[in-house]
Amino acid sequence: MTQADQAPRPTEGDPDGDPTAPGASAADRPRWWRRVRRSWGRDARGSNCWRRGLVTAALALLVAVALIWHRTLPDSFGNFGSLLETFLPWVGLAVPVLLVPALLRRSATALIALLLPCTLWFLLFGGLLTDKGSGKGDFTVVTHNVDADNHDPAGTVKLLNSSGARIIALEELTSAALPVYTEGLAAKYPYHVVEGTVGLWSAYPVSDTRVVDIKIGWTRAFRTQVSTPQGPLAVYVAHLPSVRVKFDGGFTSGRRNVSAQALGDAIQAEPLPKVLLLGDLNGTMNDRSLAPVTSQLRSAQGSAGSGFGFSWPSQFPMARIDQIMSRGMKPTESWVLPADGSDHRAIGADYRYNR
Repeated sequence: MTQADQAPRPTEGDPDGDPTAPGASAADRPRWWRRVRRSWGRDARGSNCWRRGLVTAALALLVAVALIWHRTLPDSFGNFGSLLETFLPWVGLAVPVLLVPALLRRSATALIALLLPCTLWFLLFGGLLTDKGSGKGDFTVVTHNVDADNHDPAGTVKLLNSSGARIIALEELTSAALPVYTEGLAAKYPYHVVEGTVGLWSAYPVSDTRVVDIKIGWTRAFRTQVSTPQGPLAVYVAHLPSVRVKFDGGFTSGRRNVSAQALGDAIQAEPLPKVLLLGDLNGTMNDRSLAPVTSQLRSAQGSAGSGFGFSWPSQFPMARIDQIMSRGMKPTESWVLPADGSDHRAIGADYRYNR
């Protein structure tokens, strides 16, 4: 017998002898291939994997639209656009939710469609997941909405004293709790100023304090100058009006938006080159309604933090509505403090005075 006679003969219909090639018979294909072919082939109604799951694919495309064009969604109906932007990172949860019916329906079309919102989410928020900190700065700042109904102000004082901050801003101060904060913080922060329901405690001298009118009829914002060892710093402390989600009115944020414009105008007119904003803005950096403020300042969390830095609600944070932002300085670290008696988490940041 010659060597040619001993060579294996190719499978009929497949000149190369590959049982998985298109020309091979079904019986000659591997078992795993036959299982895949049966499960992803035509169903009982005759639909193949490209025609099944079209509804799931359409929903995936809607998620992608919400991510990429969220700023064009109208606010005319219940301020829906701002509501979506407040919780925009959570839109990404739709991807694993839609993945379930895509797999159950064995739909190649739906799986491919889901790649689009998945990619867009990582383009928008993937950078926040990395640690962008660059080490210790010249001084640490903290802001905290201490909650008018705080059940443990003494515990909050302990948290603040142990934060390492040189400048602390507090919001939602009440006449009953104010002495607790004033006395408890006096040793480390001998300089302080309180205007209305917001205040600042500092290890550095403060001067030239004036109320910022944010158009709500009472005081919830002010500007002061802090004399740091590196030089003067204009510090704004603000608590913008709350937003409400109502059944009949949608996401009500009219007063907050007016206040954001007023605060933005004040910051724009600030003569000092170094500016720091601390406070509860009742909105995220994605919220278009805060553009008068966010377009001028740099977010500490976005520039030097790790993760989303959610601060509210305290027990299960879902949004970062408390903000530390600056102009003319470099944030080097940003973090969220542990929970205390407030319904918000305190947030902190390190700053380098000279960039």
